[in-house]
Amino acid sequence: MKITTQDYNEVTVVELNGEFVADFVDLFERKMSDLITSNRHDIVIDMSNIAFIDSQGLEKLLWLRDYCAANMCQLKLAGLDENSNQILHITRIEDMFDKYAELAEAVKSFA
Repeated sequence: MKITTQDYNEVTVVELNGEFVADFVDLFERKMSDLITSNRHDIVIDMSNIAFIDSQGLEKLLWLRDYCAANMCQLKLAGLDENSNQILHITRIEDMFDKYAELAEAVKSFA
């Protein structure tokens, strides 16, 4: 999985590319911890290029949600495909996230 970030004023977009699986959760945690401790508190995770999420990836999304709450950070997910939405639904965690179909919509929601 590849992780890139881009800032739009006060909002940081974290783009994930590839498979969000166990092999990459430590990298994701480090990147997100570094981002939040550097005072970036409005975060959108762009998941439009995620091909697959395993249980470790889901667990790390839940960790991020809790980490953001503990650090006064707002988290939004954008661009989930039908498969990713179905995984969140089946695992009953879909309502635990603020989700947007489009990245631009998620970024604008911070205004």
